[in-house]
Amino acid sequence: MKPNIHRCERKMREVYDKLEGLLKTLGFKKNELRIYLLLLEKKAPMRITEIKEELGISERSVREHVLNLYRRGVLKRELIQRGWLGYVYSAVSPPELLAKLRENVIKKINEIEKELKNDNI
Repeated sequence: MKPNIHRCERKMREVYDKLEGLLKTLGFKKNELRIYLLLLEKKAPMRITEIKEELGISERSVREHVLNLYRRGVLKRELIQRGWLGYVYSAVSPPELLAKLRENVIKKINEIEKELKNDNI
């Protein structure tokens, strides 16, 4: 049984590595990748301060990167109230992320093609 578990973990690591490479080519920053992979591996929503402590980067930097990732559809957020009001963030699944990336790339390609046709280039 253990060999199957290790094989599955190894396969998942390979997928994460390929996904990380793809995100790098699309211009994601190093700390954005670290945040996404952390949330993906934790499989549980985290607050900004928890991400900061886990990765050892400034809270300001974490806030900036998390907001960028959220706007790009890489992270989901949930408003919670536990004696305080705030957001927790979680990673979208790799299949969701790939679908979103594909959609965005195709949209941009279509926009460029339309401009080229309009300009008769």
